[in-house]
Amino acid sequence: MYWRDHPPPHFHAQYGEHWAEVAIEDGQLLKGALPPRAMRMVEEWRGLHRGALRENWRRAQRPEPPVEIEPLP
Repeated sequence: MYWRDHPPPHFHAQYGEHWAEVAIEDGQLLKGALPPRAMRMVEEWRGLHRGALRENWRRAQRPEPPVEIEPLP
């Protein structure tokens, strides 16, 4: 996430040379593209951490430092 980034609430994901902006609420791909396997992992991670992602979005708008979010096991 970037400080005071544009709506809708989203995060940036990168896999090698691929990148994407993904909506926090519904997982919609807003920009960019990821390989299917990477997109499935991003979707799984988003589903597990939606609450923390929402909080980090709010913090980034203030701006305050984000809280760390664990990766997939």
